[in-house]
Amino acid sequence: MANHGSNGSSDDLTFPLEIPPAKIRFTKLFIGGEFVDSVSGKTFETIDPRTGETIARVSEGDKEDIDLAVGAARRAFDHGPWPRLPGAARAKIMHKFADLIDQHIEELATLDTLNAGKLFSWGKAVDIPSVANTLRYFAGAADKIHGQVLKMSRELHAYTLLEPIGVVGLIIPWNFPSTMFFVKVSPALAAGCTMVVKPAEQTPLSALFYAHLAKEAGIPDGVINVVSGYGPTAGAALTSHMNVDKVSFTGSTEVGRKVMQAAAASNLKTVSLELGGKSPLLIFDDADIDQAADLALLGVMHNKGEVCVAGSRVLVQEAIYDEFVKTLVEKAKEWVVGDPFHPNSRVGPQVNKTQFERVLSYIEHGKREGATLLTGGKPAAETGFYIQPTVFTDVKEDMMISRDEIFGPVMALMKFKTIEEGIKYANNTKYGLASGIVTKSLDIANTVSRSIKAGVVWINCYHGFDIDCPFGGYKMSGFGKDFGMEALHKYLQTKAVVTPIYNSPWL
Repeated sequence: MANHGSNGSSDDLTFPLEIPPAKIRFTKLFIGGEFVDSVSGKTFETIDPRTGETIARVSEGDKEDIDLAVGAARRAFDHGPWPRLPGAARAKIMHKFADLIDQHIEELATLDTLNAGKLFSWGKAVDIPSVANTLRYFAGAADKIHGQVLKMSRELHAYTLLEPIGVVGLIIPWNFPSTMFFVKVSPALAAGCTMVVKPAEQTPLSALFYAHLAKEAGIPDGVINVVSGYGPTAGAALTSHMNVDKVSFTGSTEVGRKVMQAAAASNLKTVSLELGGKSPLLIFDDADIDQAADLALLGVMHNKGEVCVAGSRVLVQEAIYDEFVKTLVEKAKEWVVGDPFHPNSRVGPQVNKTQFERVLSYIEHGKREGATLLTGGKPAAETGFYIQPTVFTDVKEDMMISRDEIFGPVMALMKFKTIEEGIKYANNTKYGLASGIVTKSLDIANTVSRSIKAGVVWINCYHGFDIDCPFGGYKMSGFGKDFGMEALHKYLQTKAVVTPIYNSPWL
């Protein structure tokens, strides 16, 4: 074990803490209501990013396992009770599922910390309670799904039905394994769909635990199936499967393209994608500099920068740029890197060695391309995948650290002169997932929020998520919304029913 360097340091933190080993209860595939070995019998290692050591071996699903899972989901949809239950009955079971999550908060938070390097304190206080509330939110919508009566222009009576779309494939990223599981599973359950979930191969443990709780809650066999495995095998089989009616994917833009291609080449299944981002945070010269610096650091350092909406491009109006930089450097010291089980840690390890090396390579690119390293820029420990919070100044628009999604604790600082120039810089990206504005001017806030091409604009806040607020991207950040009632409608399809009217006194 070793202390990290001077950036964001705390001499009493060690890497890793001596945490009693957690019992890993579920490592097999969950298909048709049972935990089963993969058809091949193969397993893969899942890693603790605090140490790089193996936590457990997990069953490795492949095409044959996806076939079995899709078959179970198809039988549950075509012949099972779930799509045919009254919405209130589905809601009752979903509420029980949420209650069971509340009873296992500590164990679930532990799994996401061990598997993904997420802060344990945050998981206990925010992530796991929030997923239970996501279930409850959509449970409340389950008995409110209805079409409408239409006013036809001739002697016809017509109405619409909203029907569950069928069997859905849900592909979950590794950065928020619990949150994203329920962002997709909850509205699909409320709609009456059945599903095959493929968690990221880096973080399968909590998804398998949720499968166990789903069965305990009374969700019928085959409604939720969880197949752990790799993207090019299990993921590809799911996206190209002829018996899957929809795929919802969260991950990189590169893989999102492959998902769309597979959907088109198979049965033209519908697709929703939440993809990459390179989100701008614009700080105007009337901003409170302390608040702005806090928001800038929160935007890119939260969850060790492994956030699709990370505000990794911080654009500061030139009149306050120097003062902002000075304040930022001081506040960056508060972002202590350490074992995610330690209550004082604010930045845990990157999810695995691959991501650790990827982030460090981008830091080297930044140096080579001429950006100035203001703080950080190095590994923060001798063991594990920890990186110091890193800030670059003198960043140009054409630099890789300004263009590419890094997915780590790396901030690119740039200055702008006018509102128009700030908007131009903000929109100079292929992505359009999120953005932020810091200003005291309502006029600036209104102008800029309507000018930025992004799916969400946070004004004087960042990471302002809420279950009722639709979330999704513009441009190459994807399409389709998570959260809110728009998310529910992704898992429904509209049917029009028309019948003639004879001898009616009115239309």
